[in-house]
Amino acid sequence: MMFERFTPDARTVVVHAQEHARRLGHRYVGCEHLLLAVVSTSRPASAVLREQGMTPDHVEEEIVRRVGLGGGAGLFSDLDREALSAIGIDLDAVRARIEASFGTEALTQAANAMHRRPRLSRLNPRRAIPPGLLRRWRRRRRPLPAAPVPDSTATGRYQAMGAVPRGHLPLTTRAKKCLENSVREAQAMHDQHIGVEHVALGVITMNGGLVAPILLALGASGPALRAAILDRYRRAS
Repeated sequence: MMFERFTPDARTVVVHAQEHARRLGHRYVGCEHLLLAVVSTSRPASAVLREQGMTPDHVEEEIVRRVGLGGGAGLFSDLDREALSAIGIDLDAVRARIEASFGTEALTQAANAMHRRPRLSRLNPRRAIPPGLLRRWRRRRRPLPAAPVPDSTATGRYQAMGAVPRGHLPLTTRAKKCLENSVREAQAMHDQHIGVEHVALGVITMNGGLVAPILLALGASGPALRAAILDRYRRAS
């Protein structure tokens, strides 16, 4: 129901966030992918962000620096960086040490191994398996037809190092929160629609996750960007 109020441009942002995540080899859509999609549009809110240094290339560079490419990104995607930092764990330092010890492909290989299904040959051959159970197990293991992936119109510098995830990618809890924030932003502005400007405001006001560190790295702040976006739309109205 929420998406019924999204303008075509705002819906395109969500679609492009999926495409960016898939292109980078990530198995989820996070706030950082929404941010990358927002700064890549031609809408006024996006122009404001780019004027403040939030260009698509810079945002993508920060995403890859923090999360990586390919399956290895999924290993750290659901971890709360702020909570871990509070107890002295720096995920970027952990990633750097793993790659220094085992190579830059170590995380991607580990994540790919996590997603592989066990083969029948790995089962204990001495364990008796009822024939009926074995038949049901084989039926469940039949590969499902791959979901078609539309040609991406969301371009960027980086491409996944391994296999590109297919099908629909789930939104993280924080990404859902970003979209919920966009609804509240529209309500606060007494707008009947949810546009790119509302999505942009919903994303940049997120405290947890990767958005705040990306803004900080690019010399921007959520409150300053919010004020600039609102000022642009006030002058345009």
